[in-house]
Amino acid sequence: MSPLRTFVIRRAFVVPMGLLSALMVALLIVCTFQGQPTAKIILLVFFILPVMTLFIESAFRRLVVAPDGITAFRPFRQRQIRFADVTSLETVRVRNRVFMTLAAGDDDFLIISNSYGNFPALVDLLIAEVPEGTVTEETQELANKPISRQADIFTAWFAVIALVYVLVAQFKA
Repeated sequence: MSPLRTFVIRRAFVVPMGLLSALMVALLIVCTFQGQPTAKIILLVFFILPVMTLFIESAFRRLVVAPDGITAFRPFRQRQIRFADVTSLETVRVRNRVFMTLAAGDDDFLIISNSYGNFPALVDLLIAEVPEGTVTEETQELANKPISRQADIFTAWFAVIALVYVLVAQFKA
């Protein structure tokens, strides 16, 4: 194995989320300067907060796989699991969403979704590094038939297009 491999959330999802965040802030500024009703501005702020949180969380989340273990980095926190301590590598599939659980003992675990770029390589890497007998049959099947998820990317781009339409309509009003 190479010394370090880094996996990040697919940029095809992060980019439209960044654009969506910027467009929402632009809409907030436009609504404020146009003297729109306070309720409309409060509602917009209510929608901006979770979108910005999701964008920041997605943009800074990464997995670093080293020869001895895996470290998950998220804003303001990180979790590390040593491969030698892994007791199971399990997979749960819900439609086209895949969640892998890397468990080490009773209390230490890491949940990895197929939102990461190059997910098939990540699965293969984890299967190769964890102790024998810890990989479930479902996880082996996932390695043989990787699942890609595109719906969240489509939804994010649709939201960007819809917000551009709203901004254009706001200027015409």
